[in-house]
Amino acid sequence: MTEGPRLGTKVRALRRREGLTQKALAGRLDISPSYLNLIEHNHRPLTAPLLIKLAQLFHLDIGAFSADDDGRLVDSLLEVFGDPLFDDPDFTNKDLRDLAATHPGIARSIVTLYGAWVDDRGGKAAVTDEGDAGTDAAPARRLPFEETSDFIQDRMNYFEDLEIAAEGLWSRARLDHSDLFGRLVDFLETRHGITVEVRPVGSMKTAVRRFEPRRSRLLLSRLLPPRSMNFQVAHQIGLLEHGAVLDRLTADPVLTHPGSRSLARVALANYFAAAVIMPYEEFLTVAQRTRYDVELLGHHFRTSFEQVCHRLTTLRRPGNEGLPFHLVRVDIAGNISKHFSATGIKFPRFGAGCPQWNVYRAFQHPDRIRVQDSQMPDGSRFFCVARTIRRGHGGYKATHTVHAIGLGVAWDHAQELVYADGIDLKSDAQSVPIGVTCRMCPREACDQRAFPRTGAALDVNPNVRGVSPYVHITGS
Repeated sequence: MTEGPRLGTKVRALRRREGLTQKALAGRLDISPSYLNLIEHNHRPLTAPLLIKLAQLFHLDIGAFSADDDGRLVDSLLEVFGDPLFDDPDFTNKDLRDLAATHPGIARSIVTLYGAWVDDRGGKAAVTDEGDAGTDAAPARRLPFEETSDFIQDRMNYFEDLEIAAEGLWSRARLDHSDLFGRLVDFLETRHGITVEVRPVGSMKTAVRRFEPRRSRLLLSRLLPPRSMNFQVAHQIGLLEHGAVLDRLTADPVLTHPGSRSLARVALANYFAAAVIMPYEEFLTVAQRTRYDVELLGHHFRTSFEQVCHRLTTLRRPGNEGLPFHLVRVDIAGNISKHFSATGIKFPRFGAGCPQWNVYRAFQHPDRIRVQDSQMPDGSRFFCVARTIRRGHGGYKATHTVHAIGLGVAWDHAQELVYADGIDLKSDAQSVPIGVTCRMCPREACDQRAFPRTGAALDVNPNVRGVSPYVHITGS
C-alpha cells in the first residue's frame, strides 16, 4: 500500500470532524473541490505543500498523518482474523490492509465487534464454570481502556499544554525538590483554600486519596510513601486548575464512550502530576547524563521505577526530544494492562503477548533488571529492559500485587542506554526471536508456541515429538 490511499482517507476524516464541506475545505486550501474529491478518494496524492497547509489550518502535528495508526489497525485486523473462528478465510492480508486504508471506520467496527464477542464469550464461560450455565452473563466492556490507549498512542503520549501547565506551577508555587510536598500543600491551601490531611492507617479503608470538595479538604492515607503523596497532591491540582484543558483534550473523537473520557481524564491528570514531579527540561537533562538509568532517575526525582519509565515515554517535545521508547506492563497471568509504542513494536490487542519477551521472564527473577536483544519476524530489532514491581499498602496480611514493566528502544538507539554496556551490539548472536502472538507468528518451531499459526494445517506425526506439538505443520 502506498501513502496516498491512507492520506486521502485521513483528509476526508479530518474534514468531516471539522464539519466542513468539500467546497469549504477546498477554498481554504486554494484548490478546486473536484481536486479535493480526487485526493479524498485516493486518485490524487496529498502533496507536501497541501499537507503543510492542512497542518497550519487545523493546528495539527504533521505526524497525525503518519501511517502508524493504519499499521496498528491492520495489526488488529490480522489478530482478529487469526482466530480459529475464521478458519480458512477467502481473503488475503493485502485485503485487510486495503480495508484499513479505504474504510477505516468499518475496520475499527470489526475490531470492536470482535472484542465484544471475546468479552461475551469469556463472561459466559466464567458463568458456566460456576455452574450457572442458564444465566446470560453481561460482557465486561474493555472498550474504554482500549479507546484510552488509542487516544494516548495517537498523541504519541505527549501533551504540550500539560507540560506548559506543569512548568507554570513550578514558577507560581515556587516549587523545590527539597520540600516538594510542603510547597504543593501550601499552594493548594493558599490558591484554593483546600487543606491536606494525612490520615492514620485504616481510617480510609481501601482508599489512599479522597477529595471532599464540600469540606475543602484532600485526604491522603499514611500508607502512601512520600513519592506517592507528592503525586496525589499534584494530581489534584491538575484536576482543579486545568479542567478546561482536560475537557478539550478528552473531547477527542476517538473517545466515544463516557467511561473512555473519564479514564482519559484520570490519565491526563496523572500525566500532569508526573510532569510536575519530573519537570521536562531537567528530567531530559538528567536522563541523558545518566544514559537513561531508571534507578538513578528515581533517586534524583524521588519517584518509583514505574513512574520514571512512564515519564521516559513522554519526552517528545519538538526540537528537544528524548529517545523514543515503548512501554508495556503485564501481570503474572500474562495480561497486558498498559502499553505504548514509539518504537514501532507491536502489542497484541486481544490476549497475552509472546512468552519470549523478557517482560514475562522478569517474574523468574523478581526485582532484577533483565535486558534482551529482541527481533520480530519482520526483522525489526529492539533492545528491551524489564523488571518486576511490587505494589501493596498495608501490613502482613495485606495483598501485594506484582507486575512487570518492559521498556525498550529500537536497536539503533541501544548504545545510548547504560543497560547496553558490555553487550556486543554489532553481533546478532544473542538476539532472541519474539513475535506478537502465537497465532500471528510464523516461527512454527518455537518451543514456547501455545497455538498453531493461523492458516497452517496441522499435520502432527504421532511417532515424532518435537519441541512443541505444533512443529509438524504442512506448508511451513
